[in-house]
Amino acid sequence: MDKNYTPEKLNELSKEALVLMVLSMQEQLASVNAKLDKLTEQIAIANNYRFGRHTEKLSEQEGQGWFDADGNIYFNEAEAIHDQNPDPEEPSIETVVRIRKPRPKGKKEADLKGIPVIQLPTNDVPEEVRIREFGSLDNCRRMDDEVYKRLVFIPAGWKVEETHVAVYRSKTGLPKFVKGETPPYLLRGSIVSPSLESALINAKYVNAVPFRRVEKDFDRNGVHISEQNMASWTIKCTDRYLSRLYSYLRKLLISEYKVLQADETTVEVTKDGRKAGAKSYMWIYRTGQYYTDHPIVLYEYQNTRGSDHPLEFLKGFSGYLVCDGYGGYKTLDRKVKDIKIAECWAHARRKFSDAVKAAESRQVKLPATIAKDAIRMIAAIYHAEGLLQDLSPEERQKERMDKVRPLVDAFFAWVHKISEDKSILMSDKTQEGLQYCLNQESYLLTFLECGEIPLDNNRTEATIRGFTVGRKNWMMCDTISGAKSSAVIYSLVETAKANSLNLYQYFEYLLTELPKLGEFQSDEDEAASMERLLPWSEELPEICRKKSR
Repeated sequence: MDKNYTPEKLNELSKEALVLMVLSMQEQLASVNAKLDKLTEQIAIANNYRFGRHTEKLSEQEGQGWFDADGNIYFNEAEAIHDQNPDPEEPSIETVVRIRKPRPKGKKEADLKGIPVIQLPTNDVPEEVRIREFGSLDNCRRMDDEVYKRLVFIPAGWKVEETHVAVYRSKTGLPKFVKGETPPYLLRGSIVSPSLESALINAKYVNAVPFRRVEKDFDRNGVHISEQNMASWTIKCTDRYLSRLYSYLRKLLISEYKVLQADETTVEVTKDGRKAGAKSYMWIYRTGQYYTDHPIVLYEYQNTRGSDHPLEFLKGFSGYLVCDGYGGYKTLDRKVKDIKIAECWAHARRKFSDAVKAAESRQVKLPATIAKDAIRMIAAIYHAEGLLQDLSPEERQKERMDKVRPLVDAFFAWVHKISEDKSILMSDKTQEGLQYCLNQESYLLTFLECGEIPLDNNRTEATIRGFTVGRKNWMMCDTISGAKSSAVIYSLVETAKANSLNLYQYFEYLLTELPKLGEFQSDEDEAASMERLLPWSEELPEICRKKSR
């Protein structure tokens, strides 16, 4: 049919043809408007990610509200709140009135505790001044000195350690030599020391400073070490020494813990045999949020996001894995009977939060009422769960059944009810959020089975932030070996952070002690050697421990 109509051609059409044409145009216009609304919402969300606030809280200060098992919401309903806790603890005046507290005495001394003190010569009052003011020296006595403290920065310095090893040769003509003990070294024939390599690791993997900047900084201080040397030393020290501790930590992670958390992020490796820009991945596995005594954080480099990677890494693990909705993790749930997936509630909330932010931008026509209701319900779940943080896993599990389970059941009853009502207008992102909750319902409910499972995977996302910040500075890894070494080092860095260690001192200690270890003859031999090097070992030198305030 000719789509370029003129008034004359339209006059020639029958009434039935005109009706069909108008109806067709209405359908096309509705389709275009729907696509335009979806695109507008996507643009609003993208703009918010780039320029807007990142919090997922509602902008207006409304009560979190209450809702029953049918999903009916009662905002600020006194009776419902009273029924949950009819006899709350009476607050003290100190908790409800903010009283300005005086500066605690001795805080300055506490801040400087553990730092060496050098007492400078006393600024005494000359004798002639004392005689002039008091008449004679006998007419005055010395009181307690006034003490003024300043913290002095000592810039990094350099020195060369030169160890001489005596060598003796037999005078009898026999080709016999005896020499003193050879000093320990990291790399034979290399000038790198544990302190230097620890400084390089601290610069790049803790402070996110690329080696090329470290090279320039060293050069300004009269030390000329190329970034190629720095990279070579780091990879070799990691492969020979640090990877041994990494492997032992992985054994502990798999065998000693019931709940693990996982996530992944992209990284580009330039020389991996693929075309430029191909994405590789850093996978991260860590102990569950409630394991605070001996936390472990491990990275693993892989060149794809395939489900076979977590399947291989977690071989032998039995328990719960907390993660996002990526389908690769579901393979574990299907293929390994001893692993069960618990999904992150923050991811379920995020889609509703995006819908609210898009509506607040006033670029989207449809209101975000449904999305706001979802956020309020999830906030109530978080609030109830937050009150259980300090309980033991057993107590937390019991309280969850009483306090959190009814809220979760009510939320999903509401989700099913809203999703089935086709008369309710809502944005695409809100629909996406509802569908996500329906699709992941069984996984979102898993946390109710065990008091050691956290409600979300936020702890893992916070842990991976150190790597993503570094990635912004160094942009990419050059080689696969470099990426694998980075995974090992970031693992030890984040594990040491989680255990409140002084990172520079800890790595210097590791690089001093690990070269002394021989080949392990058994698992018992490995455990005996590695246990004393673990971040929570009581045998660590005190200097490795972060000074508490």
